[in-house]
Amino acid sequence: MSKHITPAEAAALIPDGAVVSVSSSSGLGCPDLMLKAIGARFEETGHPREITTLHPIAAGDMSGIKGVDHIARKGLLKKILGGSYPSGPSTAEPPLIWQMITGNEIPAYNIPSGILFDMHREAAAKRPGVLTKVGLDTFVDPARQGCAMNGRGAEEPVVKRVTFEGEDYLFFPAIVPEVAIIRATTADERGNLTYEHEGAYLGGLDQALAARNNGGIVIAQVKRITKQGSLKPHDVRVPGMLVDYIVTDPEQKQTTQTLYDPAISGEIFHPLDGFSLPEFNIQKVIARRVAQELQAGSCVNLGFGISANVPRILMEEGLHGSITWVIEQGAVGGVPLLDFAFGCASNADAYMPSPYQFTYFQGGGFDASLLSFLEIGRDGSVNVSKLSFRPHVTAGAGGFVDITARARKIVFSGMFNAGARLAIADGRLVIEKEGKLKKLVEAVEHVTFSGRRAIEQGQDITYVTERCVMKLTPEGIMLTEIAPGIDLQRDVLDQSEFPLLVADDLKVMDARLFAEAPLGLSLPQKPARRLARTEQRALGEAVHA
Repeated sequence: MSKHITPAEAAALIPDGAVVSVSSSSGLGCPDLMLKAIGARFEETGHPREITTLHPIAAGDMSGIKGVDHIARKGLLKKILGGSYPSGPSTAEPPLIWQMITGNEIPAYNIPSGILFDMHREAAAKRPGVLTKVGLDTFVDPARQGCAMNGRGAEEPVVKRVTFEGEDYLFFPAIVPEVAIIRATTADERGNLTYEHEGAYLGGLDQALAARNNGGIVIAQVKRITKQGSLKPHDVRVPGMLVDYIVTDPEQKQTTQTLYDPAISGEIFHPLDGFSLPEFNIQKVIARRVAQELQAGSCVNLGFGISANVPRILMEEGLHGSITWVIEQGAVGGVPLLDFAFGCASNADAYMPSPYQFTYFQGGGFDASLLSFLEIGRDGSVNVSKLSFRPHVTAGAGGFVDITARARKIVFSGMFNAGARLAIADGRLVIEKEGKLKKLVEAVEHVTFSGRRAIEQGQDITYVTERCVMKLTPEGIMLTEIAPGIDLQRDVLDQSEFPLLVADDLKVMDARLFAEAPLGLSLPQKPARRLARTEQRALGEAVHA
């Protein structure tokens, strides 16, 4: 029997009240045609009704791939659990899904992406759920919002705080999907899936296992179908035994505004001189200072925003390859891409399935993470996931909570306040007009990263802005460097809602940061890796010496 059916026929297989898991990362790997077919069927027939959807990473965006907005309709959608959501400019009309969430029309939740993948794995193995310390003392914790994005979400909790073996954990009951909608490049007639044109594997295998092991169905959207037996077994990422139906979309985009770039899928490598370098501006100054925090030979995670330019700073400095970059969608190494292609990498060394990349992150196996901030609180906490006055400006937490939970070193970057008019002149920072919105606040609106947990765990936390560098200490946030041309009291201390500590040896930021020429940057070498117990023993011997 052929597994190849039309999108309309596939949409008709989804019953009322179903739990549907969708594999996607904004435009990357989004089964957009399939989501469109579900929305069209609802418009024509009123079915399926009242479905719950699971999105470990956002489906669609505000820049050309509609994704979840195809099904963001009253009566069709009953509940949504997402690691992230479509986001875009504050001036743009909010996506339909955000209008439903802020209108309190459906229960909505922002669950860390890694935990949502874990919930699928637990459902696949028919285990009760996820027991984790990831998210403690953040908005994920029931002591705060418990992942709820609105009032209706708060009425139906999805996470509990429990004590196990004398320690506090968060417990997320597994949610069983009845339908998994995944995407690949090629399917053979038996449903074996290969990903040769994809920029990431994402979590399709885990989502398919969760549905299939619990009596559900798996629908795969692909670009093309080939004869059975023609795919190399080592290339198959989801075996046909897990795939029930195949839908084709010959025009599916590789990612937003990119129909197909073979370097994104690792089929060719672009020459390094073909990559654009950041223009000289305030953001580049910040990215350069972040780069100074790195060690050669490290494995470093990147987030969206200013820090995403750091790989290109190293490229300009002749240091490409000295750092292995890892991003939550699964790319390892290469050159992480920017803007609409964020989440992809050109010239990658390897692609990890997202759930396993998150296992690496949650366990703190990497060396450092470079991330952005919207707000910094007195206790060192950071908000990147919520702005009440314009919610769709942020995509939510995504993998941020998973990544920061045990990261050994984190460098947060951003502008010191919002709306300032800044310039660089003669190697000095000039504040032409001060911003109206302070970003160092008494308490952040949403705790995406807990400063208190960071202190308890001994994490190394640095905040880099255009006018200063700060460190998190047990006593508070301490200024360690200040930009040339800046008045300490007027331009820094008075622009914070809470008192900042000032280091006794307060330094001036490297003047080379504020000049157009390359820095001549060199990175210290990361020490050779040793067994953790060897390092602990050496530390103990030093203490007792």
